Amino acid sequence: MKNVTDSFVSLGHWPSAGSFGLNTDILATNLINLSVVLGVLIFFGKGVLSDLLDNRKNRILNTIRNSEELRGGAVELLEKARARLRKMEIEADQFRVNGYSEIEREKWNLINSTSNILEQLENYKNETIYFEQQRAINQVRLRVFQQALQGALGTLNRCLTNELHLRTISANIGMFGAMKEITD
Repeated sequence: MKNVTDSFVSLGHWPSAGSFGLNTDILATNLINLSVVLGVLIFFGKGVLSDLLDNRKNRILNTIRNSEELRGGAVELLEKARARLRKMEIEADQFRVNGYSEIEREKWNLINSTSNILEQLENYKNETIYFEQQRAINQVRLRVFQQALQGALGTLNRCLTNELHLRTISANIGMFGAMKEITD
């Protein structure tokens, strides 16, 4: 260390101008060179380094602000998506409930409609049976009437003579005449 302090002290004892010497003490010269370089760097580089650090700081702050804005937008979008999801879940539940209600309603409508159709078919069947019974009864009546009429005509033809026939016609004409006089 003594050499280092001696180098600084020896700076004050430089020989007069005109002679130029070379200092061979490496530690002393390096220390001086380093202090000069550091001084120049600090003096001239302080602005540049400060500008670089300020730029870097501003870019970092801008990146943080942008990230915060994006995060805020993402949080807002997430909340909107959650609200929309809740709304869709509510609507889905309503559709499900309405769907089940509609299915029940349609089931009962179908059951009632089928019951009404079966009742109508039963009524049609009963009406058809009644109609067929009436038709059969009418056919039987007609047959009986035809047979009775044929029997009566046969009996009349066998029993009726011309004289009886003329008396019957005369009696009927007399009755019609009496009826005419009453109505006039």
